[in-house]
Amino acid sequence: MNINQLQDELIEDFSFFEDWMQKYDFIIQFAKELPIIDDQYKVDEYKIKGCQSQVWLKPEQKDGIVYFKADSDALITKGLVSLMIKVLSGHSAEDIAKADLYFIDKIGLKDHLSPTRANGLLSMVKQMKLYAIALSAQNKAAE
Repeated sequence: MNINQLQDELIEDFSFFEDWMQKYDFIIQFAKELPIIDDQYKVDEYKIKGCQSQVWLKPEQKDGIVYFKADSDALITKGLVSLMIKVLSGHSAEDIAKADLYFIDKIGLKDHLSPTRANGLLSMVKQMKLYAIALSAQNKAAE
């Protein structure tokens, strides 16, 4: 599935829930499914700046495809980064860098997160795209 198909799937999944308590429970379920990074990557180099909670994000590229692993010390934040990984991991650096992440608005995340969590989410998106831009530049330099 491409990035937009994954976003559409998430939008549909979230539409089944009637209130935000159920949606938060769903986000927490994603936290439990997160591919966790090794402790050796829980260092400042991989820490996302701008998050109130601690969040570490590790990109890896194999055969032109970018994979992300992450962890957080807060359950909701861990769920949020897991949502981002579900949508962006497993795609080319170029596709990640140019992705329009419309699902964030469509499922109402921005409106239902505290300002600090919303800023953290934006920091996650920014960092994932920055990693993708850097990996895309490396790929072009290697060609």
